[in-house]
Amino acid sequence: MKIAFFEVKDWEKEYIKKRIKGKLLFFQEPIDEIPFNLIKDVEVISIFIGVEINSKILSKLKKIKAIVTRSTGYDHINLRECKKRKIKVYNVPDYGQNTVAEHTFALILSLSRKINRAYEKTTRGNFSLDELKGFDLKGKTIGIIGMGSIGKHVARIANGFEMKILAYDIHSNMEFEKKFHLKYSGMNNLLKNSDIVTLHCPYNKKTHHLINAKNINLMKKDALLINTARGGLIDTKELVKALGSKKLGGAGLDVLEEEGLIKEEAELLSTNFPKEKIESLLENHILLTFNNVIITPHMAFYSEEALKRILDTTIENIDSIIKNKPCDSLVKF
Repeated sequence: MKIAFFEVKDWEKEYIKKRIKGKLLFFQEPIDEIPFNLIKDVEVISIFIGVEINSKILSKLKKIKAIVTRSTGYDHINLRECKKRKIKVYNVPDYGQNTVAEHTFALILSLSRKINRAYEKTTRGNFSLDELKGFDLKGKTIGIIGMGSIGKHVARIANGFEMKILAYDIHSNMEFEKKFHLKYSGMNNLLKNSDIVTLHCPYNKKTHHLINAKNINLMKKDALLINTARGGLIDTKELVKALGSKKLGGAGLDVLEEEGLIKEEAELLSTNFPKEKIESLLENHILLTFNNVIITPHMAFYSEEALKRILDTTIENIDSIIKNKPCDSLVKF
């Protein structure tokens, strides 16, 4: 079977070659930048999120049987056209649940123990403990908004710190509630009673500005707000007001509202993604002026293991195509 991989880095190429047998083609460029005479007879393509796979592209791939995207989302693929041409589509449903949860606690611990401020002082040769007194996580209440796969990992870690856990989600899981000693709560109650609030829900019309002028003032005066999900979940203006008036203890943000056009993390790894986009929105951002705010450049998903899980799932998907066996990552349409 002839398989073509696009937007592949050298280390990914070597990783894949050791695990898949067949006629493999590798390209660093996206599919729309490759002369089609080089790929006209491929049967499977493995793509990233940067290029729309439309009827124009599919019409040139006469022998294609399957599309394997190395991303969770697949709205960059014309499913209607694929169905018409009997082309199967595969994705990577999950790869970074524990990775994002661990980064969440990296932000929490940095803020609770003032690691960022301590680092800045010591690099200037100042070893004074002034303004560096932190607080323990043990016994504190963490409010987890969104109990999907990432939220569950956050709860597991919080349980290890012996924290009290409040959770808000559309659906409650009584088995999980009992196992990790958490309590499901309404949104307002969670905000009022949590020392740390962390967001792990999807971004859509219903969750736009989930944290807003009406409810941010419900939070405890010294509470921390953590967001490793999507920037649009928080009304930035209201967050700035709350921090400026010292109504919040701090914020740990891996995402910002201005990132709105980013659909998912895989896009950040695409060669088509303009890297200066993140740089330009961060440069001069008002939140950077607060010493109780930590901003990281949308990197919560970015670990060696998570990237390898993307490739491992991709390899499993291709293996199921070669062997014609069922696969959980097959997109149903």
